[in-house]
Amino acid sequence: MTVKRLVLLAGPGEPTNITYHALSGLLPPSAVVIEKPVPRAQFLKNRAKKLGWITVAGQILFSSLVLPRLRKSSQSRRGEILREFGMNTTPIPEEEIIRVDSVNSEDCIQQLKRLNPDFVFLCGTRILARRVLESVPAIFLNIHAGITPLYRGVHGAYWALVRGQRQACGVTVHLVDPGIDTGGILAQALIEPTPEDCFVTYPLLQLGVGLRLMPEVLRRLAKGERWTLPAPAGASSLWSHPTLYQYLRNRQRYGAR
Repeated sequence: MTVKRLVLLAGPGEPTNITYHALSGLLPPSAVVIEKPVPRAQFLKNRAKKLGWITVAGQILFSSLVLPRLRKSSQSRRGEILREFGMNTTPIPEEEIIRVDSVNSEDCIQQLKRLNPDFVFLCGTRILARRVLESVPAIFLNIHAGITPLYRGVHGAYWALVRGQRQACGVTVHLVDPGIDTGGILAQALIEPTPEDCFVTYPLLQLGVGLRLMPEVLRRLAKGERWTLPAPAGASSLWSHPTLYQYLRNRQRYGAR
């Protein structure tokens, strides 16, 4: 079987470091292309266009008042998850990183053409434009923190627990298309949150479980197999970050931490 080339296309942060080291034990990335984060002011402006400023203000309050406390109280549990899944958070060597302003920039497209990968693995990037997806004859893959198409967007495990759908609290490995988490499903698995888990540890659990799906997915793709799984029954929904009010209400009513 011909050796396949994989490029990790990502945003900066711990999940990217974890993903890089996990993939290095399977199909070592030939390059890591990392985009700059969207400036916070622009990020909030873009979100407000979709959700409205009142909702965004509530999300800011949640992020500033609740998240720091959850992160502090969850440090021990985070350590347990990192050890359980053998996650390596060590920063990626700088010499292996190609930095671009955006994954949708012409610079990124030219880098992908030069690298000519067989697989492009996404981690924490903007939604890819069609012209990027069509720039190289590669298979674009992603681990999504939710069971698609029921929980697209962000924090799928949290919202599944809020809705009492523990059977849809999980992770999806999927093909990437121009939509938001709408690509063909390659693999799915559930997570098992403990009473010690919360909003900040669910995504780490999902990443750990999702990365465990990757050896079989990459093995089959490298052999030339092409498949997609049927979508779970239910309405396709796009989810965002909770507001302060939503989080407090959901915690009181449903016990979703």
